[in-house]
Amino acid sequence: MGRNHLRVLSDLRETELAAVSDQDSNAMAAASEKYGVPGFLSWREMLAKEQLDALVVAVPTRSHCEVGVAALERGLHVLVEKPIAYTLEEGRALVEAATRAGKLLAVGHVERFNPAVRELRRRVAEGELGRVFQIHARRQGPFPARIRDVGVVIDLATHDLDVMSDLVRSRVDRVYAETEQRIHTEHEDMLNALIRFENGVVGVLQVNWLTPTKIRELSVLGERGLFLVNYLTQELTFFKNADVDHRPDAKRDLQSVSEGEMVRFPIAEVEPLKLELESFLQSIDHGRPVEVDGEAGLRALELALAIITSASEARVLQGGALEVRPSAEKPRRRSQES
Repeated sequence: MGRNHLRVLSDLRETELAAVSDQDSNAMAAASEKYGVPGFLSWREMLAKEQLDALVVAVPTRSHCEVGVAALERGLHVLVEKPIAYTLEEGRALVEAATRAGKLLAVGHVERFNPAVRELRRRVAEGELGRVFQIHARRQGPFPARIRDVGVVIDLATHDLDVMSDLVRSRVDRVYAETEQRIHTEHEDMLNALIRFENGVVGVLQVNWLTPTKIRELSVLGERGLFLVNYLTQELTFFKNADVDHRPDAKRDLQSVSEGEMVRFPIAEVEPLKLELESFLQSIDHGRPVEVDGEAGLRALELALAIITSASEARVLQGGALEVRPSAEKPRRRSQES
């Protein structure tokens, strides 16, 4: 992910790429030469020697807190890749460090910046779907050899948990999940989860590293029809319920459902990472809050950890039980009495 940040930042106007750090000497040297900036094997040395305004933290999850807190304490604004941290305790430490320093902390939940998702959010907020019943996310694809420190819940599902929470705008009531470990040596590589929000919306989450084609879809079902987002093509399609009056002032009393008109909305394609980085830098320039802050990052991580616990302990988590284990370590399955 760090390579993508470098690529996009180098092309942004009124932004100066100042330095790069990577523990891999070959990667560091290549990036330093390509972008014409100083390169460091040690991020600590980079922070000590370079005059920086902001830092993008795209290191392994276990190091997010250490690097991010150090940068904030030096007076830098920070964008940390998702998940915000490896544990809730570390995530809170990042949020607290940003508050103490009076600096911005953004979390890289990049799907929030997908143009199709942004348009979906606007239309749902304006009531075009009526009452929302269900949100179903599918994030599936081949196994990535690069991922070793976390499983699909932390690495992938946090994207959709963040988008779901942002769309639903309701606290979670209960969670149940099933995971499987087929290829990954340490963590889960398949997830199926159900999430019940307090406002009655049901979230369905299917995530894996076992599918031989890349699928990135989000559907939102409501009384007036179904919105479908294709993250990859940035398409937003609306399948109307023909048995509902779609006029803005029409009475909403769902009696039946039948197949109606399909509408595909025009979306201007833009790389979500570009929009994310532009938003972060504009927040710095104009002194305004970031779009995805540390609290949003904590909510996504807390829900992800609840999912891991539910799957490991084979039980529904509800109410206070949602305040779960403080880290992404794979919990041991509970022994069952015979």
